[in-house]
Amino acid sequence: MSAATTRSRTARTPRTPDRLCAEAVDLARAAAEEAAAPGIVGAHVEAVAEGDRVVTHFFECKEPGYRGWRWAVTVTRASRAKNVTLDETVLLPGSDALLAPEWVPWSERLRPGDMGPGDLLPTEQDDLRLEPGYSGEDAPPPNSAVSEEMADHLDAEDAEIVSRTPSRGAIASVAEELGMRRARVLSRYGLHVAADRWDESFGAKTPMAQAAPASCESCAFLVPLAGSLKQAFGVCANEFSPADGRVVSLAYGCGGHSEAAVMPKPPRPAPPVLDSMGADEFPLRPAKDSGSTTEPDGTSEDLGHS
Repeated sequence: MSAATTRSRTARTPRTPDRLCAEAVDLARAAAEEAAAPGIVGAHVEAVAEGDRVVTHFFECKEPGYRGWRWAVTVTRASRAKNVTLDETVLLPGSDALLAPEWVPWSERLRPGDMGPGDLLPTEQDDLRLEPGYSGEDAPPPNSAVSEEMADHLDAEDAEIVSRTPSRGAIASVAEELGMRRARVLSRYGLHVAADRWDESFGAKTPMAQAAPASCESCAFLVPLAGSLKQAFGVCANEFSPADGRVVSLAYGCGGHSEAAVMPKPPRPAPPVLDSMGADEFPLRPAKDSGSTTEPDGTSEDLGHS
């Protein structure tokens, strides 16, 4: 470990720098300029004694993005020698330096939705979310050390226990058809983690479910899941729901419930009724007591006036 790095990690005891090492500013600057790009090394800041005849010279760093960093050049000399030699040159952060955030492994930085087309997400061998499944590895391959006579003997022993013993090929084909021929399957812990994640996104405690008229358990758009999760979750198939195509809890709900508001059919007016057999009486003159006309004049009638 270098002297400059040791000084930055441990508390140093103030001591008087060696005079010859402290005066070797030009030597230290030349070493810093050789390690850095042109124009990056700034003014001399200080000289700090790291030990007996060991001094570190600090220079400002003008590199963009390295605010507060300093070039540290450590020089030293042998006992009873006047020739100062170079120890090391390194760029160190100061007390107010701009530092990068602490490195986090990719497995901890990964968030849902980060994967894109072509990305691969390897799973660990001892992933707690998975457990061994049926992969057919126990079946002897054609070129295995198990002889055909031994395989026939095992089949004969199995036949004594059950009336009909399926062949190894039939077992593998049935397992593959049922989706059981997988090297690893979800463990109980993996199921619980998935259930907690789904319930947090589309569960009973969400604002949408709190304002829903009913839960998904009674909705016609719910497609139940298979396996043990069907007791608590399903898939929403309502295109107008915010959870369309998502795994939802049976206690979740939204305004798109199939029975939320059944729209009544608009009333149809009765057909018109026409009576073509009857006759309606229409008076030619208004009634006498209606006040709209007067009694006809007999003289005008004689003259042919109406």
